[in-house]
Amino acid sequence: MYRNQLDFIANWHSRLNRKPLVIRGARQVGKSTLVKLFAEQAGRVLNEVNLDRHHDLDSVFATKDPAKIIAEIEALPHMPPISPKTLLFLDEIQAAENAMPALRYFFEERGELAVIAAGSLLEFLLSDHNFSMPVGRIEYLHMGPLVFTEYLRALNEENLLRSVQSFSLNDTISSTAHVRLLQLIRTYCFVGGMPEAVKQYVQNRNFRDASDVHQSIIDTYRDDFPKYIGSRNLTRMIRVFSHAAKTIGKKVKYSSFSRDDQSSTIKGDIELLCLARVLTKVTHSHCNGLPLLADGDERVFKLLFLDVGLANAVLGLDWSSISRMDNETLVNEGSIAEQFVGQHLLDLSANTPSRGLHYWLREGKESNAEVDFVVALQGKIVPVEVKSGSSGSLKSLHQFVGEKQIPLAIRLDTNLPSMQRIQTTIRIGNTSKMVTYDLISLPLYLVEKIPAIVEAYYEKSSGSYAESP
Repeated sequence: MYRNQLDFIANWHSRLNRKPLVIRGARQVGKSTLVKLFAEQAGRVLNEVNLDRHHDLDSVFATKDPAKIIAEIEALPHMPPISPKTLLFLDEIQAAENAMPALRYFFEERGELAVIAAGSLLEFLLSDHNFSMPVGRIEYLHMGPLVFTEYLRALNEENLLRSVQSFSLNDTISSTAHVRLLQLIRTYCFVGGMPEAVKQYVQNRNFRDASDVHQSIIDTYRDDFPKYIGSRNLTRMIRVFSHAAKTIGKKVKYSSFSRDDQSSTIKGDIELLCLARVLTKVTHSHCNGLPLLADGDERVFKLLFLDVGLANAVLGLDWSSISRMDNETLVNEGSIAEQFVGQHLLDLSANTPSRGLHYWLREGKESNAEVDFVVALQGKIVPVEVKSGSSGSLKSLHQFVGEKQIPLAIRLDTNLPSMQRIQTTIRIGNTSKMVTYDLISLPLYLVEKIPAIVEAYYEKSSGSYAESP
């Protein structure tokens, strides 16, 4: 199954001074499969070592001597000789605490050897390490579930894939392609992007097979909890995990998770689930400038689940429920569309310095305003709203654009692509203000094209736009 990260690894592999590559991501997003697929395509012999099965190697990594480490690995059963033409893959690297710091010595002493490491609970090792990190001696690749274009490729929908990938700002999409893409968006929202669920659905086109995979993955995650929660209450942790799927798109209130536990306790449970990458925080930012994180408030956040298919499985939404929703309900009610967009925006930012998601929230006595996501693109602040309906229903977006003096906003829904000049009036305090901006509306299936569309917009905009804050 093709993954977009193959291009990243191919580029990494071709460098003269490549560093060991560490792949980070939740369990079962396809990290190991990705490495195996790359080795096959690149014609590399794969030397794979699962450190969760060879805990005794930890003492060898502690020597920090690549020659000794290689000799011990080569002595493992059925292990081919390690040479500059092979790819050394250290899977579940978090199981050997000394393996991560040893990577720097592979870079310094065996730079000709291609080394990749991965781990499903690696974040716990990195967040609580008591060793010297090989800073500047390793490179990271962040990986999540399949995105929609990868899903189209898996379904062999090559024509539709080209329609999406080649789309540019002034292009049109045929009504036939649009209808089919919306139908496939709906199936993606049920199947999700977990590789095994996609694989099973592609083979049989049976939604029940995907549901069985979802349940298996959910059980696996719950079985993982004892590995990292320590003395925390397992029953409560499972309850927090399940309730998180109900809070997608909503500001987190710890009391909604449990009225019997202290906020600090629930906060700790959520932090652990975020470290396991089962959940991701979307943090409020005041959005007064870039970077958005510098203007953020970590106390105010929403949650995203790892995958829209898993989230719906936890919520008990079956295919019949999703298939009966009309387009407006799919976008505006519940959390499905916001989860879909959020996990794709997270994928777009995964391997950038500004990795992370933000939104804007203004809470007042008389009225509240909220923009679903705010991203930084082309050195600009770009609000992204997931909402169906007329432009008159975008009051929060109007308010944000007017207060922050933003020339461009993105709206995602189920309509054909369009661009319109918005002129409206907002209230700031006791005064009225005229607001004018460009609104680009895109169907959900074009979410991955947002960076290219924003780039094209600013390239074509006048100098006054280019210098807007």
